[in-house]
Amino acid sequence: MINRPNSDEYAPYAAGYVNAVPAGANVLQVLADNQASTHALFYNMSNEQAMHAYAAGKWTLKEVLGHMIDTERVFSFRAFVFSREDISLPGFDQETYVNSTDFNSRTIQSLADEFKAVRAATLYLFNSLSEEQLMRSGVASGALVKVGALVYLTAGHEIYHLNIINDRYLKA
Repeated sequence: MINRPNSDEYAPYAAGYVNAVPAGANVLQVLADNQASTHALFYNMSNEQAMHAYAAGKWTLKEVLGHMIDTERVFSFRAFVFSREDISLPGFDQETYVNSTDFNSRTIQSLADEFKAVRAATLYLFNSLSEEQLMRSGVASGALVKVGALVYLTAGHEIYHLNIINDRYLKA
C-alpha cells in the first residue's frame, strides 16, 4: 500500500487533492474503483447533458472530463519521469490545455472511453513502481514532489472534480 504523503512531499496547492483521498484508503484501489464509476458517469450522459456548464465562462462537462484526462496524463508522466531520474519539469496551464483543443466537438462516450484507457495505463504504471521509486522525487512547476505523492494527487484530482460535478453540474 502506498502511504499518504507528508505535506513536504508535494506543493502546497496540492493539499486539497491529497486530502480528498479518504484517510486509510488504499489509493490504488480508489483509482481502480473510480475508473469504472467515472467512466459510467460520463458514458451514460447524453451529449446535450455533457455540453452543460453551470455558469457562464465555466467549462462544459466534456471540457471537465478532458481536463481530468489531461491532468492524469501529466501527473502520471511526472511520476514516470521522477521514478527514473531526479529532474525538473515545467508546469502546465490547465486553461491553455483546455482552450487548445475542442473537447466539445467529441462525443461524451469517446471522452469517457479515453478516460478509461488513460486510467488503465496509469494503473499499470503506478502498480509497477517499487517502494524505492515511490520515494524518489523531482521538481514540477517549481516545487518538489515525490512519486508516491503524485499517486495521491492523481486520485485526489479526480475526486475533487467529481465533487464539483455533483455539487454544481448535476444538481442544476
